[in-house]
Amino acid sequence: MQIRLISVGRVREPFYREGVQEYLKRLKPYAPVELVEGLDEKLGPRAGAREVEGVLNREGQRVLGLLREDELLVALDAGGKAMDSEAFARWMEGLLLSGKTRLSFLVGSAAGISEAVKRRADHTVSLSAMTLPHQMAALLLAEQIYRAFKIMRGEPYHK
Repeated sequence: MQIRLISVGRVREPFYREGVQEYLKRLKPYAPVELVEGLDEKLGPRAGAREVEGVLNREGQRVLGLLREDELLVALDAGGKAMDSEAFARWMEGLLLSGKTRLSFLVGSAAGISEAVKRRADHTVSLSAMTLPHQMAALLLAEQIYRAFKIMRGEPYHK
């Protein structure tokens, strides 16, 4: 199954980008993996609710335009299902056996994720109850996917 990390915002900071790229490289022996990023719109710091909603809707349409009918979408959200690494690995193993051809994980923008994308998501997962910058969330997600494969295969990984 192909795995795709969709980050609505770009992973710009060099230390985050290097980390994400390192885990994507480590994942290659386990599954084809790619990073899609840069679907966000600029949003001023004083944007009102109507402007935020418009931006979320436009970003959401871009995300939905990337998806095929036969793929699984997992949206990251602080209110999603929380799991430890072992539970995440078992859960992900079930997804990999689903018969779908692609599994996409979505990291929203600073404004969040549109309601349309939330409705389309097959699952919602939380990396933390805390709010994380999208770049950090992308790095943590890449690391946890790698860790999940190591756990699934019974391979050693530092604790």
